[in-house]
Amino acid sequence: MTPEPLAHRAGIVALLGPPNAGKSTLLNCILGQKLAIVTAKPQTTRSRILGIHSLPDAQIVFIDTPGLHHGGKLLNAVLNEAVAETVRDCELALVLVDLGRGWTQDHDELVEALRDAKTPTILVGSKLDLVSAETPGWPPPAAGDVLAHHRVSARTGHGLPALLETIVAQLPESPPLYPEDDLTDRPVRWLAAELVREVLFEELEQELPYGMAVEVIEFDESRPDIVKLRANLLVARDSQKRIVIGSKGRQIKRIGTRARRSIEQLLDTRVHLDLWVKVDPRWARDKDRIEDLGYG
Repeated sequence: MTPEPLAHRAGIVALLGPPNAGKSTLLNCILGQKLAIVTAKPQTTRSRILGIHSLPDAQIVFIDTPGLHHGGKLLNAVLNEAVAETVRDCELALVLVDLGRGWTQDHDELVEALRDAKTPTILVGSKLDLVSAETPGWPPPAAGDVLAHHRVSARTGHGLPALLETIVAQLPESPPLYPEDDLTDRPVRWLAAELVREVLFEELEQELPYGMAVEVIEFDESRPDIVKLRANLLVARDSQKRIVIGSKGRQIKRIGTRARRSIEQLLDTRVHLDLWVKVDPRWARDKDRIEDLGYG
């Protein structure tokens, strides 16, 4: 007898955890392509990012989420609501714990929300390559009842095959939710804006990048040999504008050069990038404006 083929599985899997737990790095590693921006600074991620991992017998639709943002700003509230909505809507949750930092209050809040939503949960110890092999205290007792726990390294790939096997086993039987060649539902111009914002975090010091936004106002693909892209870098004050531009325009030139190279890698073509710094103190105080920029 010919064995029956395995049923195809598909579902929404949330990546949850505090800032800098390694969610975006894990997503990029699984997809084999840079989709979510990653920097050494916490709270770089501002948006839910959908990443599609298609296998012969399954399709895992990952949702990378911002870490929980504390504070009274409207942007923080919008990002936290995005996390809460993902908790309610996903079919499976991965809660990431940085093995070097351990369990935090954010984990308590996430696990409680997942328990209230009756969402199946897998605990993932991240950044295994940066700690000793034993990782005492893993899994943390505070985690409560979870389906499984895994330790992984997105840098080396250790533990990822076993994690993916566990994920697929928990997904419902379903045809693919997206065409198998799709990587994300985000438009390319938004991905380009994120690459610019990544460079802002790496080039600018202290708190300035947290108060900035990137707005693509022109994305011209009419020529086959080059993409023309124009974007505004939004800041709150004139003093910040001067910092971003730098003496004799040196800082904005460095930002533009680095961002252009990253966008060219994404698009696999030449890019003409034109950056302008614009004072717009209201962008972070208007919920509609925040969402128009693709955050949350």
